[in-house]
Amino acid sequence: MRMKAAQIKKYSKEIKVSVNEVPIPEPKENEVLVKVMAAAANPLEILQLTGSVRLIQDYRMPLTLGNECSGIVEKVGYDVNDFSVGDRVYTRLPVNNIGAFAEYVAVDHEALAKMPTGYEFVTAAAIPLAGLTAYQGLVEELEVRSGKILLITGASGSFGQVAVPIAKSMGLRVIVTGNARSKDRLLKMGADQYIDYEKENYWEVLSNVDYVIDTLGANEFEHELSVLKKGGRLLSLRTAPNRMFAKRNGFPWLKKVLFTLAGSKFDSAARKQGKEYRFMFVRSSGDQLKRVTEIVEKYHIIPDIDSRIFSLSQVNEALELMSKGKLNGKIIIQM
Repeated sequence: MRMKAAQIKKYSKEIKVSVNEVPIPEPKENEVLVKVMAAAANPLEILQLTGSVRLIQDYRMPLTLGNECSGIVEKVGYDVNDFSVGDRVYTRLPVNNIGAFAEYVAVDHEALAKMPTGYEFVTAAAIPLAGLTAYQGLVEELEVRSGKILLITGASGSFGQVAVPIAKSMGLRVIVTGNARSKDRLLKMGADQYIDYEKENYWEVLSNVDYVIDTLGANEFEHELSVLKKGGRLLSLRTAPNRMFAKRNGFPWLKKVLFTLAGSKFDSAARKQGKEYRFMFVRSSGDQLKRVTEIVEKYHIIPDIDSRIFSLSQVNEALELMSKGKLNGKIIIQM
């Protein structure tokens, strides 16, 4: 039995993905075979196909792209007893075993969770990566405490739409920056303060923030650090990995050295001000995704989906559109 899968044969600066016929994977004892119904396109796919994250994860070729998806359980491995054929599931695939841009994917059952009740496949596919990033960032990296102040810069996109209600569920006062178009939506989702970056600079109106989540990158680092109180913690999803990131993820000695060097100027700048810099790369976790699901259901979180839904044969167009930004929501590839 064969299936279609969107693959690359080598790393490239150009978006050149081919749809190939490959064997349908046979699930191992601990795996579940999922018939993919929808998969979301993310900037992470661009980083992976260009080889920009090779130090974190170097892939064998050919590589089937795609990090998150929703679908139906088609088959379960011998040791799997928490999922059954016909279950509606979703996942952020393990970083070393991605492949959501395909008609089927074999997934470790510990990376899976059942979809939120009543959600369509297209909507559910847009949740795992953002949801787990928010959850792991808040719980593991920032170690947030109720009543503290959180700033999320660049919260207009799908991450902000999921992260804001998750942060509110943890008792935080949440301040976000973004474009004018997203203001009403994020305020309705629970944001306590919205700063339109086209009208005012957040670093000129904020101070004594306990935590910052950066989605914008190195150019914002000094501004973000400036609004953080002494003893505060800045978590970046984009700037640079550092020594703490390497240590917490158990990388080999050489990678620890390289990541320490990459993040040294950010660690040093934060340390001089009595603050801390963190970097993260979201990992799969079915248990944490179950917790995210509970929050999604309780607060009825519905991420925006771009009106242009793509087929697997249109994967290059989907990735090109996503890479250019200025979207109306998350890009979805429907199988």
